[in-house]
Amino acid sequence: MGVWRWRCNPLRRPTDLFEAWVAFAALVCVLLVAPAVGCVTGLRVDGTLQRAAREQRQERYLVPAVVVRPAAAEGSEGSEGSESSGSAPAPQRQAPQRTQIVAAWTAPDGSSHQGTVPAAEEPPRAGDRFRIWTDLRGRLVTRPLDPGSASTHAAVVGLAAAVSAAALAETARRLVVRRLLHRRYLLLDRAWAEVGPDWGRAGAGS
Repeated sequence: MGVWRWRCNPLRRPTDLFEAWVAFAALVCVLLVAPAVGCVTGLRVDGTLQRAAREQRQERYLVPAVVVRPAAAEGSEGSEGSESSGSAPAPQRQAPQRTQIVAAWTAPDGSSHQGTVPAAEEPPRAGDRFRIWTDLRGRLVTRPLDPGSASTHAAVVGLAAAVSAAALAETARRLVVRRLLHRRYLLLDRAWAEVGPDWGRAGAGS
């Protein structure tokens, strides 16, 4: 609309038309280029994450494990004699943590393993069976990436890319407009310096 408005205006300055074209280009970037960038970025990230998810599902196995015993508490200190005269600091509330246990499991390659893992149920009892994720050799690994979670992450990345592209276009437009305003002020000061001394004088043509 800015380009159309300035096309036949007798008061149009070269910078006015240039500013209108810059605004039109920024609008095109926000409405067309930014969504395209977000879509392409999201699709590429989704493809990468889906491949990683497939590889993880092929390399990670859900194997049965048996509770052997509770794991020994580390760094525990006796509470006897901890009270002293004077005010004691108020206890801090901590987030609940899962009980650590010693479990035994057999890896997909047939090797036997034993290690400390979080308990599947509270309270853990010796002999309880549960399942854990391991690699082929029985080393503990995290749960493989879910395809749905991969798609969600890719969508978030695509949205962030689209917003970043739109913000970049708007920032560029503002910088150009600021530069144009600075140039207009310089031209106005220069014109006023030429006309100002003779303003209102008879025979000066003003």
